[in-house]
Amino acid sequence: MSLAEELQLPKKSLKEFKVVTTQILNYIPNVINEEKIYNNYVLCSSNIAGTRKQIRPFNKELFIRNSDDFSESFNQLANITDKLKKRKTNFTKDDFIIIDKTIYTIQQAFGIGLDLLVESNSAKKHVGNRFEELIKVLLSSINISLKKIIINIPYETEEGEKFYKCETDIVVSPFNKVKSSSKNIDEEELIISLKTTTKDRMPKIFIDKILLENFLNHPIRVVGISQNDIQRKGDDKISYTFVSNLFMVYTKFLIELEGYYYLDKPSRAFEKPFNQYIDTFSNFLLKDIWELIRT
Repeated sequence: MSLAEELQLPKKSLKEFKVVTTQILNYIPNVINEEKIYNNYVLCSSNIAGTRKQIRPFNKELFIRNSDDFSESFNQLANITDKLKKRKTNFTKDDFIIIDKTIYTIQQAFGIGLDLLVESNSAKKHVGNRFEELIKVLLSSINISLKKIIINIPYETEEGEKFYKCETDIVVSPFNKVKSSSKNIDEEELIISLKTTTKDRMPKIFIDKILLENFLNHPIRVVGISQNDIQRKGDDKISYTFVSNLFMVYTKFLIELEGYYYLDKPSRAFEKPFNQYIDTFSNFLLKDIWELIRT
């Protein structure tokens, strides 16, 4: 099977993600012949036989470019997930770094591979699908019960009762089996909204929480997880797509999420007041999730 075909297939385990990521990391040096750095991000392009392709910018502090280094980091990730299975919480600063760098590298490598090998519109869809699968298999690997739930919200029309389908990306549970159903979200469970970027998608996260709380008449806990809020701007620059003022207005005047987490945290999110609401993915995985789903 070709690498392009592998990138478009659903992934069901961390091992599958490791294998394909390694292939991509070994493939990139063979096809990249233009490289620039802008504000800590590397911008690469492939220009072969008159065909030029630009790949998504990657954070040079997070992205592991060498496949051997990635393999070592992945093995350390496996050690951390083994600890999490046993519900151990004695993690070091290095453990947090390993989580962020390894998971970022996997997701970003898949994005880069799709940029290079798959038609643009199809690539965008697969980047989102792989991100959802990556977070799901990671949580499943540490024995967290999860399920995709669609809540059917009825409303009346002239043609009779119809339903709006409010779709969750993941519901995670402290129980052996998810209790939420198409009619209810269990109060002990947590909705995780997965967006590779918040660009054009941020409002839905907040609105869905309000909608579900009003429909179900009880509090609903929601967190968001994103890859990054960075996009390429021309040949040698990047632009930042995190709409910070919108995030704060929604948080203050609509509803507050239980948290928002990034693999590559936007620079504004390190500043006050954003740092009170936005954190790194490693903090979610190694610390916050256990508080959020504690019964």
